[in-house]
Amino acid sequence: MAAVAGPHPEPGTRAAAARKVHLMRTKTCGAVAIALTGLLTLAACGSNTTRSDDTTTSPGGGGGQGTVGVILPETATSARWEGFDRPMLQKALRAQGFDADVQNAQGDVQKFSTLADGMIAQGVKVLLIAAINSEVGTAVANKAKKAGIPTIDYDRLNLGGSSDYYVSFDNVRVGQLQGQGVADALKDKPGAQVIEIEGAPTDNNATLFAQGQRKVLQPLYDSGALKLVHSQPIDGWDNQRGGQTFEQLLTGNGGKVDGVVAANDGLAGAIITVLKKNALAGKVPVTGQDATTEGLKAVLRGDQYMTVFKPIQDEADAAAKLAVALAKGDKAAADALATAASQDPKGKREVKSVLLDPHSITRTEVKQVVDQGYVKASELCTGDVAQICTQLGIA
Repeated sequence: MAAVAGPHPEPGTRAAAARKVHLMRTKTCGAVAIALTGLLTLAACGSNTTRSDDTTTSPGGGGGQGTVGVILPETATSARWEGFDRPMLQKALRAQGFDADVQNAQGDVQKFSTLADGMIAQGVKVLLIAAINSEVGTAVANKAKKAGIPTIDYDRLNLGGSSDYYVSFDNVRVGQLQGQGVADALKDKPGAQVIEIEGAPTDNNATLFAQGQRKVLQPLYDSGALKLVHSQPIDGWDNQRGGQTFEQLLTGNGGKVDGVVAANDGLAGAIITVLKKNALAGKVPVTGQDATTEGLKAVLRGDQYMTVFKPIQDEADAAAKLAVALAKGDKAAADALATAASQDPKGKREVKSVLLDPHSITRTEVKQVVDQGYVKASELCTGDVAQICTQLGIA
């Protein structure tokens, strides 16, 4: 909580009373913050734990309509949550007249639950959940439902959950783009050997990515046009473990591989490190996802064949509009936004969804990501890729 300047001495009982209220409010906020291990920002206390660039409000926006709570999953495997989702959700919600209490569980399931308990006790109007796994996401959604608070699964669908709405990208399509990337890169190499390094088995998105990949690649495996060496999910999307697993598979296959399906840019980076050790980087096409700065640099170098760009601003805007409709009790408006449907096989239900379009990014498309403001040219076009940026008109 930000420090609060002490009151200036002034005569009169009104001033004394004001000082008393101020001190009581400061103590109350401090006690609450300690109880939540200093992790939960309470709008009632007027505190703001986010960076200054996260606090920009649109003209006439923020505050009056109540608070929407958002819990993000982590920062260890993807920079998107703090770099994009947090500020974009805050800005989108404030533009609609709502405060945004956005917190990150840092990969800790217990912390995720604790943050949710605090937001529910605070009485947020709606709760957006980007869960670490379906178990904690479902538990949180059930608690919120008992408290009469609508929940939206954000980016990840909680299997067996109770959220009535889901906002994400078309994740099967993400996988199709990755599979097509490998297929395109290896089209002139019959029988090429492929290793798949997938995301966390507890993340439904990782399952959907794999489904999409197989829609493209399975017919090629079946026909012999490509050969699948092995497909391995990586617990927790752990990049280091992903690299180690890939190295073991590569060694077990006699040091041979022709293409790698990597579920995101973090895993792709770990795989490329192993390929460099074996003098294979740039010779073996590798997929990715998230269009991170490092991932795009790898694409420009030729170490990574492609990545998948998901315009997070579109996702944040859609989630904000849906949250506002639910906060106002306007189910018809919410249903008008959520025109797609997602299957929850565990819960044996269909969830109303907003599913957005992802985009494949190879070297010639990198400029699109920069032009849309998701990556700064000054951060991307450094060192050995500076000249490549110039050639591609990235500035």
